[in-house]
Amino acid sequence: MSFQWSEGVSLARMRTALAWLGLLVFSPFAPAWANDSVFDTLQVHGFLSQALVITDDNNFFGKSSENAGSLEYTEVGLNASLRPHANILVAAQLLSRRAGGDTRDAIPTLDYGVVDYQVVSNQQRTLGLQLGRFKNPFGLYNQTRDMAFTRPSILLPQSIYFDRTRSLGMAGDGASLYHEERTQAGVVRFQAGVGKARVEDDVDLALGLNRFPGTLQAGSSAIGQVRFEDNNGRFLMALSTASANADYEGSQPPLDNGSFQFQPWVFSLQYNHERWSLTSEYALRTVELDGFNPAIDQKKTGESWYLQYTRRVDSDWQWLLRFDRLINDRNDRSGSTYEQSGLGPAHSQFADDITVGVQWTPRPNLMVAGEYHHVDGTGWLPLDSDANASAKSRHWNMLLFQLSVRF
Repeated sequence: MSFQWSEGVSLARMRTALAWLGLLVFSPFAPAWANDSVFDTLQVHGFLSQALVITDDNNFFGKSSENAGSLEYTEVGLNASLRPHANILVAAQLLSRRAGGDTRDAIPTLDYGVVDYQVVSNQQRTLGLQLGRFKNPFGLYNQTRDMAFTRPSILLPQSIYFDRTRSLGMAGDGASLYHEERTQAGVVRFQAGVGKARVEDDVDLALGLNRFPGTLQAGSSAIGQVRFEDNNGRFLMALSTASANADYEGSQPPLDNGSFQFQPWVFSLQYNHERWSLTSEYALRTVELDGFNPAIDQKKTGESWYLQYTRRVDSDWQWLLRFDRLINDRNDRSGSTYEQSGLGPAHSQFADDITVGVQWTPRPNLMVAGEYHHVDGTGWLPLDSDANASAKSRHWNMLLFQLSVRF
C-alpha cells in the first residue's frame, strides 16, 4: 500500500489536531470527571477504509490508469464523545484522508469538533446549539459522508458531493442552531449555521487561482437545511442552501484583491421500501468571482442531478444503479463556448456518470464493496496542478474496490 504515515507528515500539525480533540472532549468540563457517571458516557469509535481504483483513461485518486491501479484512496477516522451534563454533548473526530496527491494530505485533521447544548429536549421537540467545527447540513449524505458504512456507494454522486472541492462543503467553523419537531405526520428538522467555511488549496486549484501568488481567505458564510421524514421512515425530503464567501489577499498584477462567492440550492427526495430505495437530488450552484480583473471575473450557474436505485437482496447484500449528471454552466451545457474561448476542452464542463455497485456486509463491522463507472466528460475529475486538461479523455471507465472496517 502506498500510504505511508512517516513520509512528509508534519508532527506539529498532528499535535495541533490531537490537541483540538483533547480540548473539545476533555478540557471544558474537567471538574466533572470527579463524577464517575461521566466515564460511563464516554464513547470512542473509529473506522478504516482502503480502496483500489482502476481506470482505463484519466487518473482518479492517484495514477489509477497505470500498472494495476492506485491504492491512494485511504480514510482513517477516530471519534469520541461524552456527556458531562444531561443536555450537553461534546464530540470530535480526527480524520486522515488520502485521495491521490501527496502523502502530506493524509495528516490527521479535525473533521468536526462541537459542544452541543440542548436547550429543550422532550418527546415533542428538540432545540439545540452547536459551537465549534460542525458538519454542514447539505443534501442527504454530507454530514455522514466520511464513513463508508453510511454511503450507498464507494463514491457519492460527484455532481452533488464534490471531491474536487471537498473542503468547501464538508464543515464550517462557528455556530449551528437546530430544531426538531415531532408531529403526527412525521419529523421536521431545521438546522442553520453561521461562521467561516473551510477554503483550502483544492478551491484555489478549481478556480485556477493557484497560478497566482495570492490566497483565498474564508469570509463569513451561512448554511441551512429543512428536512422532513414521515413516521414510517418511507418518505424523506430536504431543501438545503448555503452562501460560502472568501476574499482574495496578497494579489499581484494582473489580479486585484477580488472576492469569491458560492451559492448552492439542493432539493433532496427519497422513498424507502422494505427491499429498495429510490433517491434523487437536484442542485443549482452559482459561482461568482468579482473584482479580480475582467478576464477572471465571472458569474455562472451550474446544474446537477442524479437518480439512484438501491436494492437490498438480504441483510448482507445490496446493489445500486445510478445516473449522475453535472453541468458547470447552464448557458453552455455542451461546453462549446468554453472551448471556443480557448479556456479548455468542452468535456471539462460536464460529466454524465452511469454507476453500478454492490456492497457485502458479512459482519456489522466489516464491509466489502465494488462498483463500475462509465463516464462521459471530465467535469468532476479531480484536478492536478501539473496536468493538461486537453490531454484528458472524454469517455473513460473506472472500477473501484473497497474494504472497510469499524469499531
